[in-house]
Amino acid sequence: MARAAVPGRLSWRVARLTAIREETPTARTLVLDTPHWPGHLPGQHVDVRLTAPDGYQAQRSYSIASAVDGDRVELTVQRVPDGEVSGYLAGPYALGDPVEIRGPVGGWFVWRAESTDPVLLVAGGSGIVPLMAMIRARRAAGRRVPFRLIYSVRTPADVYYADELRHRARDDAGLDVSYVYTRQAPEGWPGRVGRIGVARVNTDGWPAMLEPACYVCGPTGFVETVADILIALGHDPRRVRTERFGPTGG
Repeated sequence: MARAAVPGRLSWRVARLTAIREETPTARTLVLDTPHWPGHLPGQHVDVRLTAPDGYQAQRSYSIASAVDGDRVELTVQRVPDGEVSGYLAGPYALGDPVEIRGPVGGWFVWRAESTDPVLLVAGGSGIVPLMAMIRARRAAGRRVPFRLIYSVRTPADVYYADELRHRARDDAGLDVSYVYTRQAPEGWPGRVGRIGVARVNTDGWPAMLEPACYVCGPTGFVETVADILIALGHDPRRVRTERFGPTGG
């Protein structure tokens, strides 16, 4: 199992794109063959570096979407307007093309399969990516630790991993998935449309008395709101782990 990586000791390695899965109109999953990959923990990320013919370099960090699977590493990239790296990775980057990656990085916002605590995952938009790695790692390890996911998105078209989440909610014993739609809900949706609030976290999350491990990931405002709600509901702040992404999602 991967350990928390120390950036100063990391080296760049060349990965090649072997498959693409379209997730939404502006996001896609990249399956990278990464020789001699050391493994990773769900919740960790990698740095990705691009180098132009004139030597100019651009670098960004992306959460790993996959559970450990040999030398395969999956990243889900949301195309950001004017994004130097995302515009390429979610655009002209093609099968067989190389890219430099460095990692894995991070040791705090991670889930370890030996943990027996119930888990609450709260995602806003692209913040689902490291949380999906946790869901996949749980299944890969054959664990039945109870997981609950609350996933906030603007519309149904913005849901990452839509088919997989639907199947996992049905087939992965102990995994519950609920959605918050902030702009438009599916036809026949019984709930209200709007931003996540105390009622939804209280209803679809775990009671504080069960002492769940809470992971919250998404845009800064979303993360701060959810963390405040969890603490107001009595959750131990030390058990609320947060990761902030760019301005996307719910």
